[in-house]
Amino acid sequence: MAVLSMLTVVWLCIGIPGGRWIPAAYGRSTSGDMPSEGLSPEWGGHLRLRGGLTRPDDQSLYQWVGTGTYEDGSAELRLKHQIFLGEWGHFETHYEAVAVGGDTWEKGRDLLRLTNVRLPDGLFVSQSGPLSDDRRLMDLTHVIHDGAEGAFYHRLDRLFLALERSWGNVRLGRQAVTWGNGMIFNPMDLFNPFAPTDVVRDYKVGDDMAIFTRQLGENGDLQVIGVPRRNPENRAVEWGESAVGAKVRIPSGTTEWTFLLAENHDNAVIGVGAVGYAGSAAWRVDAVWTALPAESPSGGYLSGAANVDVSWTWWDKNFYGFLEMYYNGLGETDYSAVGENSDLAAALARGELFTLGRLYLAPHVGVEFHPLVNAYLTFINNLEDPSGVIQPRCVWSAAEDVEIMAGATLYWGGPGTEFGGFPIPGTAARAVPADSAYLWLTWYY
Repeated sequence: MAVLSMLTVVWLCIGIPGGRWIPAAYGRSTSGDMPSEGLSPEWGGHLRLRGGLTRPDDQSLYQWVGTGTYEDGSAELRLKHQIFLGEWGHFETHYEAVAVGGDTWEKGRDLLRLTNVRLPDGLFVSQSGPLSDDRRLMDLTHVIHDGAEGAFYHRLDRLFLALERSWGNVRLGRQAVTWGNGMIFNPMDLFNPFAPTDVVRDYKVGDDMAIFTRQLGENGDLQVIGVPRRNPENRAVEWGESAVGAKVRIPSGTTEWTFLLAENHDNAVIGVGAVGYAGSAAWRVDAVWTALPAESPSGGYLSGAANVDVSWTWWDKNFYGFLEMYYNGLGETDYSAVGENSDLAAALARGELFTLGRLYLAPHVGVEFHPLVNAYLTFINNLEDPSGVIQPRCVWSAAEDVEIMAGATLYWGGPGTEFGGFPIPGTAARAVPADSAYLWLTWYY
């Protein structure tokens, strides 16, 4: 809390005075002789209100605390601030305050008291709660209230300095980076990847890291990254929890190649990817080999994703679609035995993997009914079960700065499948995800 308060004060001291100056960097005119003339502040952000209905299965673990239709809600305020330091770079801060509560939260707490086991988020019923900085270098999250019916917390999700020089760019602090070319699944993205079922991907959760980027030729680049992390049990910064890596992007004709080499959570990672075009369609392929520690039962595994996307016009409407295939060599076919696969369990706990199986196919289609109204339909299918997820949603730009989104996440599959539900060893319950529907209102400023 002390660190958060101190950094918030620093941010306000830099940002609020900067807002009075309103000078212009990068050649824009300004008046006055103040030393602050090189600074140019920008503000922005959003307020997002979420409402949702969730229906846990009567045979799920929630049978012990009462099923039915759960009503949930949350509110998220994000305040973004940038100070442009002339030609040197910029300093960026994102503050967010989040309130969350409802039946899912309350029932999850009841279940935790009964079983003394916190369920992995999204595996059975999503348990939205305060984000934790236990693994991060800086603890920039403060929980104001964490009760039986909900929680309220605030945090700094971005806090970094970006220096832009002729020899390269350096960014230091709490920030986010995305590697890889996946649409739904992204095996090359090692740092806080989005879950396959995330329908809004405007902001990744930030990590404390250092990034160096250097341009290679006209369209290529080299990126080197270091992510120090703490052991959540003793809060010590340890090499086995941290990550270092490098990624090179090299264009060759109409194809763009990516090569990756990294050490992440004591795992050696090697990856290669390519992006190209076939007629009016674009294609992408990523393949990653992860070498686990010598004492690991799995030894290592291959993962990969390949997709193709295209846009077209039907009935005077604009359409867009893609098809993605994903392979996870660490996946299981006997889902009840997932707890015995320590490598898979560890990857799930760290948020590196989100599914239990091996082979998936994810088609997606979107249509623009009106310049302000778009509808989307996404399928995530486990090809070996089979079972899957269906995600319809509609987005309406109700005003210049207001967006309304309504949708659902629905699961299908027979008994014993990943998304249809499978027995939990030692209990009479099944691990089965819960169908849900939601309505979001977002105001951008």
